Amino acid sequence: MSNAFGTDRPSDVPPPAPERIGPVQLGLDTFGDVTETPDGGTKSDAQSIRDVLDQAVLADQVGVDFIGVGEHHRADFVVSAPEVVLAAIAARTSRIRLGSAVTVLSSDDPVRVYERFATVDALSDGRAEVILGRGSFTESFPLFGYDLADYEVLFEEKLQLFAALRGGDPVTWSGTVRPGLTDQHVFPKLEHGPIPTWIGVGGSPQSVIRAASYGLPLFLAIIGGQPAQFAPFSRLYRQALTQLDLPQQPIAMHSPGFVAATDEEAAERYWPYHKAVTDQLGRERGWPPLDVAGYRAGLSAGGSLYVGSPETVARKVARNMRILGASRFDMRYATGRLPHADMMRSIELYGTQVAPRVRELLAEPVPVP
Repeated sequence: MSNAFGTDRPSDVPPPAPERIGPVQLGLDTFGDVTETPDGGTKSDAQSIRDVLDQAVLADQVGVDFIGVGEHHRADFVVSAPEVVLAAIAARTSRIRLGSAVTVLSSDDPVRVYERFATVDALSDGRAEVILGRGSFTESFPLFGYDLADYEVLFEEKLQLFAALRGGDPVTWSGTVRPGLTDQHVFPKLEHGPIPTWIGVGGSPQSVIRAASYGLPLFLAIIGGQPAQFAPFSRLYRQALTQLDLPQQPIAMHSPGFVAATDEEAAERYWPYHKAVTDQLGRERGWPPLDVAGYRAGLSAGGSLYVGSPETVARKVARNMRILGASRFDMRYATGRLPHADMMRSIELYGTQVAPRVRELLAEPVPVP
């Protein structure tokens, strides 16, 4: 990749990787960002939600394997009830799998999470998935009356309960964060077995080991730095499953990206929207503003931004899936006020060109350095 931002095309030769488990899957996810109108204004929350539905329908049509919808409770993201959006998507799609990105379990009730996703699973004829996490934002804690001092115990206990619920069998459970259950049935009952459930991890060894201890697949959220830095987590996860005498499970990865016809077009178009989002988070969390050098690092072969032409993005996805032993890659295709039309074109290219090319690359023997 060579453009005004000085980035380069990734090498086809990755370092040694953990074993990849399961079929290769290429997905997309969104937080439902509030976007621009064609004249540069701001769309209503309602229209932005309707746009997410249209984006998911297109993803289904072009062969994308999964669409994830995030949960947030703040002004720049419109989806606070992802299961409602997923139910609408289920009614207008036929094959794409549907899930959260992520469900903030710490500030929710596991019984209600099960009930809502079991309903989506019924409406979609078995296409629902749950990605559980603690979230990268904390606004849901005061909103729903939870104390951030209980951050760890809330997630741990609620994860215990959801793990018991996800198969649909009667549950007996007790803890400190909600009333216990005794031989409790929860509805609706599932037609297709336990709801596929992933544990989202942002980069903590303890979180990786927790996912392994439940025997649940691992989802690595890589939104900055270098994906290769997460390879030790993949190895730790594989080792923990082995030591616990549990079957090996898939590993997935999530990162932001944008696909356009050329590397130059993608980098130039994505830059102002990515910078605006990064700078806003920086003001909230104490980061410096993003400069061109930082953007170049993200676009580089070792960076975490999947921005470029279909060939460039596909090669970078395939390389990093190999490095992490990942069988699934989900690209966060929505970034800030990036217009709906740009997202639709990116989704089309991702489904019709990037995903097939990634599968081709991963089917090839790994080149010898």
